[in-house]
Amino acid sequence: MYRRRRLVAALLALVVIGGIVALIVWQPWRAWAADAATGSQAAPTASASSVVDDATPVPSSPAPSESAASPSPTPTETAEAEDEDAQNAEPCTTGDVTVAAVADKGSYGTGELPNLSIRLTNDTEMPCVINVGTAAQTFEITSGSDTWWRSTDCQKEPSDQVVTLGAGQTVASAAPIVWDRTRSSVDSCDGDRQKALPGWYNLTVSIGGIESVEPAQFTLR
Repeated sequence: MYRRRRLVAALLALVVIGGIVALIVWQPWRAWAADAATGSQAAPTASASSVVDDATPVPSSPAPSESAASPSPTPTETAEAEDEDAQNAEPCTTGDVTVAAVADKGSYGTGELPNLSIRLTNDTEMPCVINVGTAAQTFEITSGSDTWWRSTDCQKEPSDQVVTLGAGQTVASAAPIVWDRTRSSVDSCDGDRQKALPGWYNLTVSIGGIESVEPAQFTLR
């Protein structure tokens, strides 16, 4: 009887020791940890950056601006428009153009000859046409009420030259007229003429039928 009890106790001890050895060898807690790790990788939680909100609008390409729809004219188009305006231009009138008499100096010494010119300006925003040829020009020099010289008294071979004066454009004589400081008349073009005396003189001009607003004043010494 006593031996049986000792045998049963020995068997129980062997069973307990065997179970402990099995636990040490198998280590089931490692599998649990691996399963737990595998499960977390298979089903990750969604982050805020990976969520797409379907209600958020997607920016579209900007609509073309009015400036893009209406480009500025090219130089060719501008030139064509100017040519068309020039072709349709009206004759320049006194109210359109300012004419100025120009002397190259305010005072001339003995023997110096005045160089006389015309300057004209289109004061409007539209082009106009005008005859600027020698046939349409008149230079007149006076001293007080005495007319000393006219460019038309002894003019030879006058010519016409019709040009378009652009809006706001200012032009001047290509070459000045030189006054020889003598008195002119249609009867003395080829003969001796009186020499101008020292003193004050006024130059007035007209071109295309438009007269200068103010005279150009100068002195002869």
